[in-house]
Parts: sequence; C-alpha cells; structure tokens
Amino acid sequence: MYLPLRSPTPVNNIKELHMPATENSPLLDGHPYNDAPGGSRFKRFILARGEPSWMASLKFLLLDSWMNLFLVFVPLSFVAQYLNWDAGLVFLFSFFAIIPLAKLLGEATEQLSMKLGQTLGGLLNASFGNAVEVIVGIAALAQGELRIVQTSMLGSILSNLLLVLGMSFFAGGMVFQESHFQQTAAQTSSSLMTLSCLTLVIPAAYHAAKAAGHEPFNPKSPSDVLDALFKDPSPPAPGDAARDGLLLISRGTAIILLLVYFSYLYFQLKSHAILFQEETPSEEEVPGMSMVAATVSLLTVTLITSFCADFLVGSIEVTANKYHIPKAFIGVILLPLVSNAAEHVTSVWMSMKGKMELTIGIAVGSSIQIAVFVIPTLILVGWA
Repeated sequence: MYLPLRSPTPVNNIKELHMPATENSPLLDGHPYNDAPGGSRFKRFILARGEPSWMASLKFLLLDSWMNLFLVFVPLSFVAQYLNWDAGLVFLFSFFAIIPLAKLLGEATEQLSMKLGQTLGGLLNASFGNAVEVIVGIAALAQGELRIVQTSMLGSILSNLLLVLGMSFFAGGMVFQESHFQQTAAQTSSSLMTLSCLTLVIPAAYHAAKAAGHEPFNPKSPSDVLDALFKDPSPPAPGDAARDGLLLISRGTAIILLLVYFSYLYFQLKSHAILFQEETPSEEEVPGMSMVAATVSLLTVTLITSFCADFLVGSIEVTANKYHIPKAFIGVILLPLVSNAAEHVTSVWMSMKGKMELTIGIAVGSSIQIAVFVIPTLILVGWA
C-alpha cells in the first residue's frame, strides 16, 4: 500500500526545506550535524575550526621577528659543547642562541594564552613570563654558581626598571608630547615592587649584622666594587646559629613573597580585573598559531633553552678566568641582556606606538615577577 509522506509541520515556503549545513539537529540533542557529543568537544577545543595549519603556525613562529636570525647559533652551541671547543666559543654561541629562544618562548606563550581565555591566559603569561630567568637560575644552582644566580636576578630587576623603562619613556617622548597610562595598575605595581625590595633586603641586613669584622676597602675600578659586593663569603659551618638564622629568614620570606604574588595574581586576573583594563581598547588580535602547535612549540623551545642555558652557565667559570671578565659583570650586565632582549625591543616599540600601559606592564611587571616569584622559587629549589 502506498502511503504519502507527510511533514509534521506545514511548509509555507519551499526554501524552508533547505536547512543550512551548520543547523542543529534535534536527533543529536542540539549538537551540529557533524559533531558528536562527548569526545568531539575536546577535539573542537584543541583543533578549532579555521585555525592555522601546522605549516602556517611554524611559518608564523619562525618568520615573525628578525631576532630569529640568531637561531643559527642554537646548533652551533650544541656542536661547540659536544665537540669540546673553546669555552669562550661555547659561551658566545649559547649567549646568542638564548636571544631568539627567549623570543620564541614569549611568542608561543602569548599564542597559547589567546586560546585559554583571560584568566588562564593571564596565569600562563605570568608563569612563563620570565621562564628564561628561571631556567638560567636553576642551571646555575645545579652547577653551584650561587653568585651568578644572585647577580643575574639583581641585574634583571635593575635592567627592567632602569634601562628598559628609561629607554621606553625616552622613545615615547620623542614621538608623543604626552603619554597616558592606567593609574591603578601603576600604583599597585609600585607598591608591590616596594614591598618585594624591602622583603629581599631583610636577609641581607641580617647577614651584614652578623658578619664579624670589616676589612678596609680601596676599589680601583667599578669591577672591583662589583666583585667585592658579590664576593663569595667563607661558608659557615653547619649548625652555626648565624647560618641557621639566615636560612630560616630566607626561606620564610620566600614563602611570604610567593603568597603575596599569588594574591596579586588573583587580584589582577579575577577579583579586580576591571581595574587593569586598558583605558583605550586595543584591536582584537588574530591567533597566528593553532593551540596544538603553540603547546608543542612552548615545550620544545623550553627544552632547547634549558640545554643552551646549561651550556652557558657551564662555560662562565673558564671564560671569566681566561678572558679576565668579572663574574659580577656577566651576572649583572650580560645575562639580563640576553634574557630580556625580546622584552626590551617590544617595550620600546610599544612606547613609540603610544601604548604606555603595555610598556609599563612589560618592564615593571617583569621586575615584579622576578622579585616575588622567580627569586623565591629559586630559594625553594635550592632548599629542596
């Protein structure tokens, strides 16, 4: 028997029969016709429709900046290390290799944070914002170069607050007569930086108060001042009261600073995020990399950077003795330059575009992260 097909609802227009391909189907509980519930949600989160391909992501990462020309020093640093070339060449190649790696690390972090949203993206940026300093610091700790750790951290803070911020203000003033920035964020950063500096002074003040005797000091050059300032003291005997007190104060202040830092992140990213929004809305950025490509790039670049940092730190002792370069100069001047070269260029470039809020965020924010996150983290790593 022939039964005519009937539509459950009357069709007033023949065009209603042609449903778009992306229309939701009631048979799939509201999911698109080409989307199955469950696992495909995770697939769509990882491989979103319209994302750049692997080749496009790699091209964006490697051809985005002229600094990537220095990537030629990455294989040279490995060759120099494993073929036992001169320590000066190992230091030189590793030094220039870290410059583009720091840039790639920041680019991959930024691309991945764009996929994670404001809160998770901000947390990721905060965690990897000074990844190079953490990697170099851990490598120096592992090789017993404690003064390199101290001088490089101090040099990074001073470099960001004085060199980067000063050059950014100067470059911005050459282009604009007036520059505007978010006052609340600047005041919060200033207060947190002051607190962190005062907290870091406490162990040094305790050590100075417990130090017995003073020798006359007649410096003949600025390098003599740096060498005397960061001269390795005679190691105190285990069980010494001064040593135990210094360790207790250092570890206690490190834990307090980490708690302050996480509270600051919650204040900035969650509870009072509106106070840190830019006064002039910026254009929405288009991702240049897929989420998978950004994640793989972040992990790969971090691994390569750790090797180059280990080569760099391992060659400091021989290079300093052979070429008569003070270790304090390497830690205070050279290592901060190589770690923050990409941030230096970005900060100055943004100030010339009138984006002073971003400039202050890069320079001052990086100093805050080093003072209240990187240094306490290295103290706890050394404790472990």
